[in-house]
Amino acid sequence: MAVSVLALLTLAACGTEPGSGPGSGDGSDTVRTDLPLSGVHWSVSSLTVGGKKTVAPADAHVEIDSAGRASGSLGCNRFTADVRVDGGKVTVGPDTTTEMACEEDVQRFEEAMGRTFSGELEATVVGTGDNRTLTLTTAGGDTLALTSQPPAPLTGTVWKVTGLVSGRTASSLPAGTENKAHLTLGKDGSVEGSLGCNSFHGKAAVSGSTISFGPLASTRKMCPGPEMELERAMLAVLTGKTTYRIKHRTLSLTAESGKGLGAAAPAVEK
Repeated sequence: MAVSVLALLTLAACGTEPGSGPGSGDGSDTVRTDLPLSGVHWSVSSLTVGGKKTVAPADAHVEIDSAGRASGSLGCNRFTADVRVDGGKVTVGPDTTTEMACEEDVQRFEEAMGRTFSGELEATVVGTGDNRTLTLTTAGGDTLALTSQPPAPLTGTVWKVTGLVSGRTASSLPAGTENKAHLTLGKDGSVEGSLGCNSFHGKAAVSGSTISFGPLASTRKMCPGPEMELERAMLAVLTGKTTYRIKHRTLSLTAESGKGLGAAAPAVEK
């Protein structure tokens, strides 16, 4: 039930036409309920139940696509859901959620959302552009606060390598190498980072959706087997022309050979 409530955003975006919400016609864009909600990563900030405010888990978020589906994370478990909109009210419909075992405090947060956010809810958006907050309110006055969060920029971000790709097959990093490899692209066309053991630097020219890596210089320390395996895999990607894609705070790089890697930006503190 918790996940369904978040899905109200989906149809709220589709069911309210520009100019029909509060603030229309009075020249004010500060508080409106008709702003597009799709295509935005809404980070859940907090949950307030019975006057008690609880900060949301770091990964709790909602994303809405143009087809009218909401998806995201309650903090640990992921969800998808639909809702029905009738005027300014939304009614929760069927939902789907994973059933992973989570840390106790995260489970309590997810359970609180499940108990509180059901039935009819009201949505209010404050702000514009990348500086928006979304408040979902129950008839009893309990609220879920969300904040729009723009994608991580390609340059200047420390991208931590989280996985490897070969063709259509994705794999985890070699055992023991987690959190060791990273790269940072500079606005001046440079790249630097760690291959998992040895550090490296070089050139990286960005053009459209491609990054062309020049020859990389690296230190030459002897490293354990898994770290050397990771370094070889990374060098197979960070050579020549690659295509890149950013989805919120994740980066994928794919070389012409089909070899690739996935990376993530640090989570934004709430």
